[in-house]
Amino acid sequence: MHGHVLVGGKRVDIPSFQVKPGQAVELGVRARENDGVKSSVETSAGRGIPKWLTLDASAFKGQVLAAPTREDITLDINEQLIVELYSK
Repeated sequence: MHGHVLVGGKRVDIPSFQVKPGQAVELGVRARENDGVKSSVETSAGRGIPKWLTLDASAFKGQVLAAPTREDITLDINEQLIVELYSK
């Protein structure tokens, strides 16, 4: 989705763009019409939104409320394995 994402109302086309707390993220008009995007938004709303994010699914818009803390991550992650991988 090159250029179909807006952060703070400005087009972003950098895949590794880091969103800061307080910034709003929304999809462009053409991206909202994509069936895959619609399905993903519906799926994410059904699975729950982390407390550090907000989602307005009908407007295809969300906001980062705060940076996540380790306690906010519910996935089973072994940080030591990540450190070992990147230290090679």
